[in-house]
Amino acid sequence: MKSILTLMSLSLLVFQFTSCKSEEKKDEKKETPVVVEKTAPYSLKNAENNINFVAYKTTEKVPVKGSFKEIELLKGGEGNSIKEAINGTEFKIPVSSIETKDNGRNLKIRKFFFGVMENTISLTGKLMIENDSMGSASFTMNSVTEKLPFKYSINGKTFTMNTIMDIDKWNAKNAVDSLNVACKDLHKGADGVSKTWSEVAINAVCTFK
Repeated sequence: MKSILTLMSLSLLVFQFTSCKSEEKKDEKKETPVVVEKTAPYSLKNAENNINFVAYKTTEKVPVKGSFKEIELLKGGEGNSIKEAINGTEFKIPVSSIETKDNGRNLKIRKFFFGVMENTISLTGKLMIENDSMGSASFTMNSVTEKLPFKYSINGKTFTMNTIMDIDKWNAKNAVDSLNVACKDLHKGADGVSKTWSEVAINAVCTFK
């Protein structure tokens, strides 16, 4: 009788042990739910963003083309429409990302133009859409914030804006003069006068996916 009881007790212990193991295995198989980050139908983070500019030199106003290869979105940039995604977007553009397809020129612009400005490691701003063709940017450079109006158009999934920036409005005449001294001979025209214009044309194209 004792043998039978002992055998039954052992069987019960084995059953309990295996049951615990099975429950532990089931618990181990539980997977952490994957959280999918939702984005709005139009997102600047997922768009192809190009920022181009044209500066001018010599009395004849010879164009010098360039672009900024980096842009960081600080706030906004999403919406149910392109206008909604653009409106209210805050951005930062590192001046170190300037590209004119001439390394020597890139260095001079960074050092003798942006480098003499106050607190201008990056250009910052906030975009505002005002109507179906006009908007403005609250643009900060050289520790000065000014309103920069722009014209824009929307064609399919592409947003295009154009504006003319007068750098003097950002109290940066000394930066223009500094760059002109650094590029004195390169900015001389047929009249022998070295000139760097304070006017810069800006074009931005955002192609949403």
